[in-house]
Amino acid sequence: MIYLPTIKQLQYLVALYRSRHFGKAADACFVTQSTLSAGIRELETLLGVTLVERNRRVVRFTPLGESIVERAWRLLSEADAITELARASGRPLAGDLRLGVIPTIAPFLLPAILPKLRTQWPELRLFLREEQSGPACEALARGQLDCLLLALPYNCGDIAYEPLFDDPIRLAFHVDDMVNPPGVMDPESIDEARLLLLEDGHCLKDHALAACSRATFRPDQSVLGTSLHTLVQMVENRIGMTLLPQMAIDAGILAQTHVETRPLASADAVRMIALAWRPTSPRADEYRLFAGALKAARASLG
Repeated sequence: MIYLPTIKQLQYLVALYRSRHFGKAADACFVTQSTLSAGIRELETLLGVTLVERNRRVVRFTPLGESIVERAWRLLSEADAITELARASGRPLAGDLRLGVIPTIAPFLLPAILPKLRTQWPELRLFLREEQSGPACEALARGQLDCLLLALPYNCGDIAYEPLFDDPIRLAFHVDDMVNPPGVMDPESIDEARLLLLEDGHCLKDHALAACSRATFRPDQSVLGTSLHTLVQMVENRIGMTLLPQMAIDAGILAQTHVETRPLASADAVRMIALAWRPTSPRADEYRLFAGALKAARASLG
């Protein structure tokens, strides 16, 4: 009898490859660290090879281990497609749905719309994963996410998507830093030396630079923000000015601050919020239905 690797063993291996940490990989798989470690050792014993070099500080994959991880990813993606196919034959928007959301959307949109979605689709179980655009798009392509809430334009690879709504980008500044500001700001008037942006990895950084026609601008690495809330606090303390999406402003990110905003006279001062999924997914019709529910929930906010 030929013993083949199990799906669970391959999931453990892929999780360890992504995190390079046994504890984090175990958390991602919802098992104990000892269970995950034992599963990978069983896989190595089954195959008769070493896949992972272990020491107290570093988890390093052997060249063969990396090759097997690549094939494991494809196999797990196919296994996931089988599950998706079965779900698609049942009731729409019932059961589990793994939704990725980028950090510049999640805290400002989800609290307002999730209660409405629970009321409309009580059998839908959402599993949320907040991640920056690059890793989120990779997780979608690998089959670790079913669909993804992201901001376009962004190169997310081969995706299908449904536009949800446009999210304008506005200039935010401390009231004492600008005397009689105009109703609409000319992007050329923004002082690059005082422009605060998110750190690399956030797609909003690219959207902000496009909005003010500064695609080649290289901000001071010492004053990059890790989140929009951090940027607002930096502006509140008069370190500089920044660019904020309208949804964050509507959600109250400027409450109890001395920060004001103005629209920008630029056709690029907007990002499009969309729901994306793999174009080969058998649940595409269900995701379009979900996109419609998201649109309706957003519109009901006024």
